[in-house]
Amino acid sequence: MAQFTNQAQLTYGDVVTNSNIAVGEILEALTISKTAIVDTYGQNDSVTYIINIVNSGVALNNLSVSDDLGTYRFGDTALVPLDYVEGSVKYFVNGALQSPPSVSSSGTVLVFSGIDIPTSSNVAIVYEATTNEYAPLGPDGSITNTVTASGSGITPIEASETITAINAPLLTITKSISPVPVSPNGVVTYTFVIENRGNVEITAEDNAQITDLFNPILSNINVTYNGVAWTEGENYTYDEATGQFATVPGQVVIGAASYVQDPTTGIWTLTPATSTLVVTGNIG
Repeated sequence: MAQFTNQAQLTYGDVVTNSNIAVGEILEALTISKTAIVDTYGQNDSVTYIINIVNSGVALNNLSVSDDLGTYRFGDTALVPLDYVEGSVKYFVNGALQSPPSVSSSGTVLVFSGIDIPTSSNVAIVYEATTNEYAPLGPDGSITNTVTASGSGITPIEASETITAINAPLLTITKSISPVPVSPNGVVTYTFVIENRGNVEITAEDNAQITDLFNPILSNINVTYNGVAWTEGENYTYDEATGQFATVPGQVVIGAASYVQDPTTGIWTLTPATSTLVVTGNIG
């Protein structure tokens, strides 16, 4: 809502008298809001946005809605952390799907044009964007993007939505075997590489655990974790009768990934933290 003020002036002879200040308020006929379906993001992640425009006044035609795609300043440069997904827009009037609006982009601003809103109606514009190399990824990372509706007969109105970088571990594990092939009754080595691409470390309190059922069964196994010899019962358990291997919960720990923004280009680089588990034994 917008307020306005007015004051009258009375003059008689050489006397000037001012009235009180009257305050009025204009009820906005058009309101806008923007919402992200999920308010967190990761590297190269997909984000779905919904723009809602409610018109409580007369019909409005040929409006434009612009989106700055989260553009932020980096020194003397403007960086754009979101990329619009071509063809993803859906356009609804009072809940009914319509033909999509015209979409254009200048690189830093995405524009939906030809938006018509009947009287006492609402419009929803739904679309997807993906985070790119300029999306902040550190623990305090966030993207705030702003949409503005403008056109003939209205004062431009805007709304913003902020999403934050995921603050959590993000683990992957790969397993390799050597040598290939292996001779009967030969020695085989399994190597497990655990990567954390998240910005939060895994500690003993997280009770991370690796399990594996070795087939064929191994005997006389030796286990190391990040080059340090492990002890059966203390760090891991193994059943030579079944081939069932398991690390003791809490023994697998791994640091957080490193996120660095290039001071010249503004590009964010992710370097995952890694840990390596090696199990060597004889094929029975």
